[in-house]
Amino acid sequence: MAKIVWDQAGEKVYETGTKNGVLYKSNGTTYDTGVAWNGLTGVTDSPSGAELSSLYADDIKYANLQSAEEWGGTIEAYTYPDEYKECDGSKEMAPGVYIGQQKRKSFAFVWVTTKGNDTAGNAYGKKIHIAYGCLASPSEKSYSTINDSPDAITFSWEVKATPVNVTGGDPTATMEIDSTKTTPEKWALLESKLFGADGTMQYVEFTGTAFVQGTTYYERSGAGTSESPYVYTPTEDTSYNSEKTYYTYQLVGDEDPTLLMPDEIIALMGEEANPGNG
Repeated sequence: MAKIVWDQAGEKVYETGTKNGVLYKSNGTTYDTGVAWNGLTGVTDSPSGAELSSLYADDIKYANLQSAEEWGGTIEAYTYPDEYKECDGSKEMAPGVYIGQQKRKSFAFVWVTTKGNDTAGNAYGKKIHIAYGCLASPSEKSYSTINDSPDAITFSWEVKATPVNVTGGDPTATMEIDSTKTTPEKWALLESKLFGADGTMQYVEFTGTAFVQGTTYYERSGAGTSESPYVYTPTEDTSYNSEKTYYTYQLVGDEDPTLLMPDEIIALMGEEANPGNG
């Protein structure tokens, strides 16, 4: 084995920042479409448990028993999405009118941190963090007068999470994905799933057998090369002709933000859970 060398170029790694918060409100069995959590100022990761209890026998230490570990954390922000109000014990009774002390809905929370190093700085990479099955505890909100040193109100919520199943491992309440450990293509695909993706307008071959009223259909000409690019022209046909190929101009690739469960992320990123690490 070669001698250990410390602090080589590119290996001085650090983590900083908190941004791109996303709320996924639970609807009982699955999670709703994700919504942006603006104004995120901090997330504190505060796991608890995993405490050791010593057993003694024959006048010596016999074994160590470890209690179950539980994930908890604190979310801090200047604001929160309207969808979070139900997770914070509020219920809208009329437009803009809310009552408190209601049953709190569970949610999942995603946030992003920046991973940097000594050569690329903060452009080195990112980490996506996910907490599943979160419930928020009632929190203190402090309001004060506007004065000569103004500051915005910072909201803070303590949350506890309930683990979900993962194949090949013990149930987990949290997941972390590192962009520097995967390919740019897989990372882009993961982001498009969790954060959504804007589609593009494209001409798509029509596969139906009859025209739909109100839809414009196109015929294509050209060879599809740089010298002879495709040209799409609205058809003059008033009814479907099975001997022709028609196209419609539509949005393709538009994707809503969707929460992925651990097994789905493992499969998406091309990694298999290791049963030996349970």
